[in-house]
Amino acid sequence: MFSIVNDARFWDRAARKYAADPISDMAGYERTLERTRAYLKNDDAVLEVGCGTGTTALRLASSVARIVGTDISGEMIAIARDKAEKEGIANASFEVGTPDAAPWPDASFDVVLGFNLLHLVSARAAAIAGIHRLLKPGGHFITKTPCLKEMNPVFRIVLPVMQMIGKAPYVSFLSGEDLDREMREAGFEIVERGRHASRGKDARPFLVARRR
Repeated sequence: MFSIVNDARFWDRAARKYAADPISDMAGYERTLERTRAYLKNDDAVLEVGCGTGTTALRLASSVARIVGTDISGEMIAIARDKAEKEGIANASFEVGTPDAAPWPDASFDVVLGFNLLHLVSARAAAIAGIHRLLKPGGHFITKTPCLKEMNPVFRIVLPVMQMIGKAPYVSFLSGEDLDREMREAGFEIVERGRHASRGKDARPFLVARRR
């Protein structure tokens, strides 16, 4: 049985190592940032859900008026706040939270970001609905999600074992088609699809969805 409390504890334990690990495909990551910036304006209010240690939010902060990062892990948020202070980035803030229980009013943000997140959310439909609520009409939800249905099937054997011994959080097996369908069902229109990996098969589709 998975719970958000157990997942938060998992990510709290992993936070320092996560922060120290290098990005495995920097060229692909830079391509994702480039395409994301194409949808940002300097007067935008942006929310990043599942922000981790804040790397992406801090990289994009100079392109927008303000950016708020949320994560279920208090340790991740503490690291993100420390990085923002050290880098002197005043228009980025970080809070513990989830998209389905966010404290902001409806239509608070121009753009919501969610990178490497949706496969880790057990209440995914509620999370996507929460993101839809937080976006202004016509606003964009930009995400890049690992789709384990498109990856090596050995994960289906190894992952449950890792979860049983506390070495992995909740993870769902998705495909790009699953994500497309779930976005449409939540009231989004897909306006861009991409694959940004610089090597090998890319199982992390980049999607831009507009709130209708």
